[in-house]
Amino acid sequence: MQKLLVIDDESAILHAFERAFANEEINLLTAQTAAEGEAIFATERPDVVVLDLRLPDKSGLECFEQLHSLDPRTPVIFITGHGTVETAIQATKLGAYDYLFKPLELDQLREVLDKAFQLSRMIRVQPVVPGSDDVSGSREDTIVGRCAAMMEVYQAIGRVAPQNITVLLLGESGTGKEIVAQAIYHHSARANGPFQAINCAAIPDTLLESEIFGHERGSFTGADRQRIGKLEQADGGTLFLDEVGDMSPLTQAKLLRVLQDQTFERVGSNTSTTVDVRIIAATNHDLKQLVSEGLFRADLYFRLSVVTIELPPLRSRNGDIGLLTEHFLRRYGAEFGKEVTTVAPETLKLLTAYAWPGNVRELESVIKQSLLRARGSVLLPEFLPPLISHTDASASSVVNERLLTQEFITDRLREDSTNLYAEAISLAERQLFCQVLEHTRGNQLQAARILGISRVTLRSKLRALGIDVSTFIK
Repeated sequence: MQKLLVIDDESAILHAFERAFANEEINLLTAQTAAEGEAIFATERPDVVVLDLRLPDKSGLECFEQLHSLDPRTPVIFITGHGTVETAIQATKLGAYDYLFKPLELDQLREVLDKAFQLSRMIRVQPVVPGSDDVSGSREDTIVGRCAAMMEVYQAIGRVAPQNITVLLLGESGTGKEIVAQAIYHHSARANGPFQAINCAAIPDTLLESEIFGHERGSFTGADRQRIGKLEQADGGTLFLDEVGDMSPLTQAKLLRVLQDQTFERVGSNTSTTVDVRIIAATNHDLKQLVSEGLFRADLYFRLSVVTIELPPLRSRNGDIGLLTEHFLRRYGAEFGKEVTTVAPETLKLLTAYAWPGNVRELESVIKQSLLRARGSVLLPEFLPPLISHTDASASSVVNERLLTQEFITDRLREDSTNLYAEAISLAERQLFCQVLEHTRGNQLQAARILGISRVTLRSKLRALGIDVSTFIK
């Protein structure tokens, strides 16, 4: 259970947190003074802290400095009135995660907390890289797999982690690039320093530059205050740039400068800021292809790929599907109150035959769904969710099968799904791309135009979804 410590002298704020998170898997700790909060922090070691900038016994900034000295990697989110914005910005420069204005907006608070909890887990949980005597994934936080390709990944992690060099992680979506970046960070000399992560594909181009480099007040519409970017927050530590292939040309140019001389300028500023940051980048795109098409800077590609680690797709990891299945059964069985300890041979045969376009992430979701349906101690085929067979079904049958229906959603709600958004998006994307390709008779250029996306993005999506374009060409 995740621990959240809220330090605020306003009873109304504390009660609001209790109401908002009473029914969620969060252990809420509260304090009304800095001294009380510091004592709780020292004993409970919360995952995330929400801290008011004005406390009765000392300033929030002084309290933050004390918390930061105890554990500099715990994300601290300040809550503040407009009159203390400059102090909040100063705290961010010193390492605070973010700050929010009172009165708090619940949706915004949840979004920031979700990201902070995710970052806290990445910082605190050190993935175990299997060695010769630990390849079965017996621990929950082990990187699971013992095929030859994964053994090469483990060796590469061991070689590059101690070196202060840039690393580029390549692989399809869901292959585990994030956890490999996490392992490199934890086994590096910067393990006690800050760690920041940004998904470049999840942030609009207009905001990504500001998210990474920060901005000055008035630098663009809506920039009503200075913002410290993740690059500056990661000073002395590591910055993980996921899906770096989706960066705009302008952001690529600024990142190149960071890699060259460790300097950058915030958006709207003419003053250079120097940082000491190690960059780990990841992408599911073919960067060499993007470079040849003029969509990615060649000089940036060469700077990023000082060392390249390529993660294999799950469909090529012979024998690892059984290991991963058993690993996820152990990991989530207790959580779901199920004691499923054995995988039936027929079930393993179905899992092995599936193409897994979503790779390990998709397998994890399937096992979660299966545990909700399971009865007894054996994972039987009937407990598996309906898998889309890319080998037995024709393209037309996939197009004609309306996957994202009201019945599908109702069924998943009845099964108490915990991953419905991802499931629905995956099914909707597959249905959409297949139907458009059917319309264009496999013409990818025309399909990309209809969808309003680039050919690069289309190819990446088709590869991730396991869609064979040749089946649509007539």
